[in-house]
Amino acid sequence: MTMPIGYITNPLVRHSSERDPSLLDRFAKDPQTAMVLVAGDLPILLAGEPGTGLLPASTLGRLSAHKEQVFLGTMGGRPVVATLAAPEAAELFQDDPSFAVADLRSIAVRGLVPAEELGLLAMAKSMLDWHNRHRFCANCGAPTQAAQAGFRRDCAACGAQHFPRTDPVVIMLVSRGDKCLLGRQARFPEKMYSCLAGFLEPGETIEAAVRRETFEEAGIRVGEVRYLASQPWPFPSSIMIGCVGEALTDEIDIDKDELEDARWFTKDDIRRMLDGTHEDFAAPSPIAIANHLIREWVKA
Repeated sequence: MTMPIGYITNPLVRHSSERDPSLLDRFAKDPQTAMVLVAGDLPILLAGEPGTGLLPASTLGRLSAHKEQVFLGTMGGRPVVATLAAPEAAELFQDDPSFAVADLRSIAVRGLVPAEELGLLAMAKSMLDWHNRHRFCANCGAPTQAAQAGFRRDCAACGAQHFPRTDPVVIMLVSRGDKCLLGRQARFPEKMYSCLAGFLEPGETIEAAVRRETFEEAGIRVGEVRYLASQPWPFPSSIMIGCVGEALTDEIDIDKDELEDARWFTKDDIRRMLDGTHEDFAAPSPIAIANHLIREWVKA
């Protein structure tokens, strides 16, 4: 890849084999710990050019209360703990010029933190979102409690253990000769077209998912499929599996429930979309793996 993809760099040492409640209790109270604070869906940053999502532990003193905490790992030997606060906690920081409050997508697009912190923030947001959504046991319905330094939730009623999940999504640049297939959803920014994508289903291979999603959304049959790259996508907790595929057919038949439009683009179209000079179409954001899939195709 010629440019870094958003959220793929994470310098944390995870300490996966050392997670226990005592670690979280100790590090959450350690004044040397770096805190990642998320108020609802919004990370709280120290302002700067760039700023940072690693806050002094004393920052939590502004809060009257917080929800879950997760020991994410260490960075340069320094413990890093993620803390979830209520959405209204963001108001405590919004008018303070020492801080910045922004959604994670804007943080990446605007470069509000160093690139190496994006993966760390993505990890924190996904973990805290999982805790917020899984407070009750899927087996018996009883309340669950955080365990293993925040990487598990346990049910005291039935003994079930619940672990964070990551949802796999295939995203593919399908080409045929010197043209590639891109689609558009109604929610996309004006003029933007992107690679087709869809969730991997149970019992399905990555290759089969690429072929199924492309046919379901655009009516195009796909032959050979190759993996290219992946990207954590913390909205809320997906992994984008970037692939390239070779189309076997040309005629597009759009599923209007999935796409507003789909069409073939030439390499000249794509080059102008990437450099922002196309009068009718725009490429996906540079932070997205879709941008890199089409960029690599143009180079080939």
